[in-house]
Amino acid sequence: MDRTDIRLALPSKGRLAEEAIELLANSGLQVYKPNPRQYIASIPSLPGVTVLFQRAGDIAVSVRDGAVDFGITGWALVAENSINGEVLNLLPQLGFGFCSLNVIVPEDWKQVREMRDLKIFQENLKRPLRVATKFPNCTKTFLESHELESVQLISAEGTLEIAPTIGYTDLIVDLVSSGTTLRDNRLRVIKDGRILESQACLIANRAALVRNADVLSVARQLIEFIVAHLRAIDNVAIFANVRGESAESIGKKMFTQDVIGGLQGPTISSIITQDGSSWYAVNIVVRKDQLAKAISELRAVGGSGVIVTPVNYIFEEEPEEYKQMLRALQQNAS
Repeated sequence: MDRTDIRLALPSKGRLAEEAIELLANSGLQVYKPNPRQYIASIPSLPGVTVLFQRAGDIAVSVRDGAVDFGITGWALVAENSINGEVLNLLPQLGFGFCSLNVIVPEDWKQVREMRDLKIFQENLKRPLRVATKFPNCTKTFLESHELESVQLISAEGTLEIAPTIGYTDLIVDLVSSGTTLRDNRLRVIKDGRILESQACLIANRAALVRNADVLSVARQLIEFIVAHLRAIDNVAIFANVRGESAESIGKKMFTQDVIGGLQGPTISSIITQDGSSWYAVNIVVRKDQLAKAISELRAVGGSGVIVTPVNYIFEEEPEEYKQMLRALQQNAS
């Protein structure tokens, strides 16, 4: 049966789920889930959008097959499951869920340091190399690129780190974040065995974007607000009073400094003073890591009464990420 709602899938549990919810909330897209046991929620600021909670691995499949229109999940899961080109990566860097997909061997395999060593090791085994993984497609492609074709891929769920110790596999291919679990289980990553880097991303079903104007509109809103938030989080707004002859003369002084030029330039406006002295209010946005230098530079041009506040959003005329999405859809149509 054809559906009329627009669906956004989010991870149902774990840190990825928590950070996805937090990102949306900080982007002005608060998820409303009155019953924590329910797997359906809404976003009041996006009427008509239904939020579904799924396993992170299932989200890429649901978006690929068109069961949902949008999803937030890890890029490794998308790369593994989006083999038919129906998944469009709208925002590839959401800033959380960092990890990498790696070839992992027992610590005591001293002779295996690089992928070429693994090929020699496999040839000496006189049998297929047994590899346990949750990512058979990515693993097969990577191993074949290193001429490792005599391989038996073993599909596995749950914890893989114990598999070589138990003995049902020779090595594993799995996601690694800190590496602590590997060290605790006497495993290590092969030097050049990194298959891909991964972090959380916003994906969409390509066909839904093409055929449904409402889905395209939601895509723009998601991109617009998330990008505006991500652009803002590393910045602060600074307000200061500066004595000077004119706004232009103050602006010229500020442009001689390294940091306080602002995004396009400082906003400067006159202050109505009781004694008629010439003061101007200056407003700029700078990166957090440049705050100390910015305050020093403001003082150097006569600034005082400096106020610093967080920046929640920085909206551009039109997000470049939205333009990229439109170009991708146009290329597919042609």
